[in-house]
Amino acid sequence: MKWQQAKEDYGHYLKLERGLSANTVKSYLLDIEKLIRFLHKRQIKQTPLSIDRESLQFFIYETAKEVNPRTQARLMSGLKGFFNYLLFEEYRTDHPMDLIESPKVGRKLPDTLSVEEINQLIAAIDLGRPEGERNRAMLETLYGCGLRVSELIGLSLSDLYFEEDFIKVTGKGNKQRFVPISHINKKYIDLYRNQVRVHQTIQKGHEDILFLNRRGRKLSRAMVFTIIKDLARRIDLGKNIGPHTFRHSFATHLLENGADLRAIQQMLGHKSITTTEVYLHMDRTHLARALQTYHPRNAATP
Repeated sequence: MKWQQAKEDYGHYLKLERGLSANTVKSYLLDIEKLIRFLHKRQIKQTPLSIDRESLQFFIYETAKEVNPRTQARLMSGLKGFFNYLLFEEYRTDHPMDLIESPKVGRKLPDTLSVEEINQLIAAIDLGRPEGERNRAMLETLYGCGLRVSELIGLSLSDLYFEEDFIKVTGKGNKQRFVPISHINKKYIDLYRNQVRVHQTIQKGHEDILFLNRRGRKLSRAMVFTIIKDLARRIDLGKNIGPHTFRHSFATHLLENGADLRAIQQMLGHKSITTTEVYLHMDRTHLARALQTYHPRNAATP
């Protein structure tokens, strides 16, 4: 088996059997491509079926000189997934990554915005332009529902259950969940779709997509990033932010105001509660408040 064939087969497996998104599959395949380029450059003539631990260790050692420990750990995770696939398909009987240790990395706390900063960003949107109403509705939805950027641009008109105060969101692995939506969020989406979107010429195949670009097509991830970066510059925010910052802020503000961690997990679409628990490290004041409110000993007199 040659490397390019193995990479293509692995990509099909990730997409069809694992149900991963195109961006996630692309990221995994990029890890394999880095290894292929390294082997070619070093003239190491080993195939996916014959490559050994020593060659992989050499690749990881050389890569570690150019990237930080977090990036190195992510790369190693991608390679382990590839060799897990080869084992699963019985192309190999051993796992050459088994004895290679990943670097220890601290858990990175996500960046967040204050409520005031979010208000300033939204207030900076030029509502005199047709895309202004769209941009306001998008940012309100990112913050109001805690969506990933891929979930935002994939929202359809048929996903809006406004009478029930929910939207249907398609997340990682095409898993669907229902997320509550506020009155103010519904108001801005309705303004956009009833006053702006209704007047657009919509391209075939995009009729059900909620947020459209000026050509009547689905927005790209890059465009959402650009919109947010431009607004941050406009108000001199001084922070490096993107769509995910609104998602982090959504979770952090809910937790700080007393929301249950399990409820936040469900709204974010996290498979494991461990992923959601990172927000516990953002602000510990709510922990003391929870103890004072709920522990039976707190009400006892000394």
